[in-house]
Amino acid sequence: MASHPEASSIRRRLLRWYDAHRRDLPWRAGPGERSDPYRVWLSEVMLQQTTVATVKGHFADFVARFPTLQALARAGLHIMGIHLDRKSTLDNVEAIKNDIVAAGRQAIFINMNAADGEKRGAAVAQLQAAAGPDGRVKVLLHSLAFGALKPVVADDPKAALSQAQVEMTLDVMASSLLYWTQDLHHAGLLKKGSQIFGMTSSGGHRQWAAYGAVSAAKAALESYMRQLAVELAPEGIAANTIQAGVTDTPALRKIPGNEEMIARATELNPSHRLTTPEDVAKLITIIGLSEDTWLTGNTIRIDGGEDIVG
Repeated sequence: MASHPEASSIRRRLLRWYDAHRRDLPWRAGPGERSDPYRVWLSEVMLQQTTVATVKGHFADFVARFPTLQALARAGLHIMGIHLDRKSTLDNVEAIKNDIVAAGRQAIFINMNAADGEKRGAAVAQLQAAAGPDGRVKVLLHSLAFGALKPVVADDPKAALSQAQVEMTLDVMASSLLYWTQDLHHAGLLKKGSQIFGMTSSGGHRQWAAYGAVSAAKAALESYMRQLAVELAPEGIAANTIQAGVTDTPALRKIPGNEEMIARATELNPSHRLTTPEDVAKLITIIGLSEDTWLTGNTIRIDGGEDIVG
């Protein structure tokens, strides 16, 4: 082990060598300059599982838009939420609205059936008025969990899926995405840099008891999103589905056998935990705030590796 004076000498020689031979990177301070913690942190985030050559251009663009951490914090979006709640759960909606307003953003929430065409038109008109002529929908997130959970065949025909239930499930959980996208696009609210997301699940390519109609809707949603990606790519608008891992939500608790699904996912997931809403929100925030729309037409898994081992 080197003595203290020797260690100091080695350290000085290493730093001199570094100053002479280091690569010139946009997040590094020059000789004698003080490092910017924000730029260092940002580079560490952006360099996860990619190369310096890939990051350099994106880093410059990002810092030009958000030069400080404070600027990044102020970059939150105004929120318009379409939800269907009974009186007993409306307090939850008010709490969310209050949090958004407290962050300095506008919050418009409409309690309605998102699959109702007439109400959809009125909501889009309200959003258009609020956004103004230069406004846009930066992020369109489609997440409707309302479908029939019944087997396809049953000894009692009344216990099996009916035609009306299948059509309703597909309309609400898949086709409604197309109609919202069409109306928002026609209103001029989807523009270059807009990001469209739809929530799917591994049920889009796996089957569970009583999940037939919902599984079909998930598969249809993924297909619709690929079609939107193809048609909207020339306008610089991206469309991707998000496949979250098993997440303990009220919607999951309505699926027959949900406790077994939770236990199996926890056991098989490499991290031995479920996906959380925060896991999903973080990625949607990163992609949604980006103006880069080259990532499009994908089903993006946010599951900690659950799908590839399960």
